[in-house]
Amino acid sequence: MNIRNAVPQKQGLYDPAFEHDACGIGFVVNIKGKKSHQIVAQSLEVLNNLNHRGACGCEANTGDGAGILIQLPHAFLVKAAAADKIVLPSPGHYGVGMIFFPRDEKARKEAEARFEKIVAEEGQVFLGWRTVPTNNAALGRTAQAGEPFIRQAFLGRAKSVKDEAAFERALYLIRKRAEHGIQFPNEAGSNRFYIPSLSSRTIVYKGMLLASQMEEYYPELKDPSLTSALALVHSRFSTNTFPNWNRAHPYRYIIHNGEINTLRGNINWMHARQSMMKSEVFGDDLKRLLPVIDTDGSDSAMFYNCLEFLVLAGRSLPHAMMMMIPEPWANHESMSEEKKAFYEYHACLMEPWDGPASIGFTDGVRVGAVLDRNGLRPSRYVVTKDDVVVLASEVGVLDIAPERVLQKGRLQPGRMLLIDTEQGRIISDDEIKKTVASEHPYREWLEKNRIALEDLLDQDKPVHEEHSTAFSSGNRPSGTATRTCGS
Repeated sequence: MNIRNAVPQKQGLYDPAFEHDACGIGFVVNIKGKKSHQIVAQSLEVLNNLNHRGACGCEANTGDGAGILIQLPHAFLVKAAAADKIVLPSPGHYGVGMIFFPRDEKARKEAEARFEKIVAEEGQVFLGWRTVPTNNAALGRTAQAGEPFIRQAFLGRAKSVKDEAAFERALYLIRKRAEHGIQFPNEAGSNRFYIPSLSSRTIVYKGMLLASQMEEYYPELKDPSLTSALALVHSRFSTNTFPNWNRAHPYRYIIHNGEINTLRGNINWMHARQSMMKSEVFGDDLKRLLPVIDTDGSDSAMFYNCLEFLVLAGRSLPHAMMMMIPEPWANHESMSEEKKAFYEYHACLMEPWDGPASIGFTDGVRVGAVLDRNGLRPSRYVVTKDDVVVLASEVGVLDIAPERVLQKGRLQPGRMLLIDTEQGRIISDDEIKKTVASEHPYREWLEKNRIALEDLLDQDKPVHEEHSTAFSSGNRPSGTATRTCGS
């Protein structure tokens, strides 16, 4: 067994391909984008109140996983980096990597050297390393056995990188290259290199922890200068999967409660498309990002792999979520033709990542949540009069005085909740989807590019006489089309 990853090979009735989990999720966000330590503290309170949604093994002090995602806390990082004689530029001009290293010092130093080399090869500026203070005194034996050595890497934005979006893509390429190229397998499997986050916008603190262990393990989460306008938290319950440090959530963009039941097909189709992929923003770098899906991850991690790729390739976060978790649209009588065209067009490009799921997501500016089309995972939210939104997998995760409550609600099947901290407002499901669906003439693209098989085949003569029954004109599915939709 791999101690760090705690995942055995396929054997007997066990197959890692069928792993799923069910968890507790939540987020706290200031609608106006006002950063404070209070948002972080409240989110950790939410996490503690979701402790029962997480799980532990036979050791009561070894958790399945817990974590928090926040915006980069610039004031805190400037102070923390200065202790290691690192001078940080202004926000948006540097990125921070939270990195899990092997505890073996020789392997760690080799991994650090390789990482620095990749940063230089990609034209970015390596600023320095910082060891993250941790306290493992409360952790169980199993959690301690797989515990990584945790460091932060600070990367400066090269002058040639024109904006934050381009810098995020550069950091993504660095991370993918490092993930593919820096591994130190051994018999115990304890020398794995992993990057929980590498971004100029967000940072992730997570581990094989109980929700109640987060603040003790990462003491700096209690520092008043560690501020954010949004925070996503997750308490993991590995229903029929194996917990480890890497599989704790959040996953850079998402927190997930539920299961992806169509996973094998989703993975296979993504692999099949890779040879045909093209990207204006990545250009020739695209081939260095492949494979998109890391099949060593959980179902949540593989969902995240696809979402991140779609977003960094140029789509908005709501657009990518609509592609991956579409509403039931085919026979929807009241849905607008514009929205139907959007879903029909994207059905030619990607299959739904389907299953009972509630997913919280953020790009560091926008934060939201979406529920699967059947509504099989709960998500409740509260909006306060002082511009705070709290969403979680259940009610009662944060004490809010009744007089502060402006609105309460629950996510509806297939619907999306979105808060844009730049615009300082909540954007309704109708507005989000109308905006995304009207960005391009999807109906026109369908009509011009889709090829129906019934238009190609002779209606009177089957292509293969010996198999004529299944494909005769009377049995052919109406409206069957190839996957040739495109712009």
